[in-house]
Amino acid sequence: MSGKIDDYLRFHESALSLRAQRQQMLASNIANADTPNYKARDIDFGKTLQAAIKGTANGGNAPGALLTTSPLHLAGKHGANASELKGQYRGVVQGSVDGNTVDMDVERNQFTDNALRYEAGITLISGQIKSMLTAIQGQ
Repeated sequence: MSGKIDDYLRFHESALSLRAQRQQMLASNIANADTPNYKARDIDFGKTLQAAIKGTANGGNAPGALLTTSPLHLAGKHGANASELKGQYRGVVQGSVDGNTVDMDVERNQFTDNALRYEAGITLISGQIKSMLTAIQGQ
């Protein structure tokens, strides 16, 4: 029974984990907005989530874990969390004299969008768990 419940919630587990990691990456971009030569990073959420789902569907990784194609992807280098993603550098929207590529308007927009989507995911999972609990209790 618990295997079916795990399967039912696995997609949301992967999506929320990925959203949380992306939020940390976006927060890092905002925190380094004034750091010379800092390059803004982000991930392609859709592609990374598809890779995570394929990894769990194929039995390649533990449930909810992200698919890796290189041992360095989730290696936790530079004091980072072991589950941190290696992001792609974001393209330069407006050049800066000090070489920093952080555009605060873009970062704030992405940060807010990601936070709202994370909250929506939590609300959806909460509703699903309540529905399952109601079905189990027979109310």
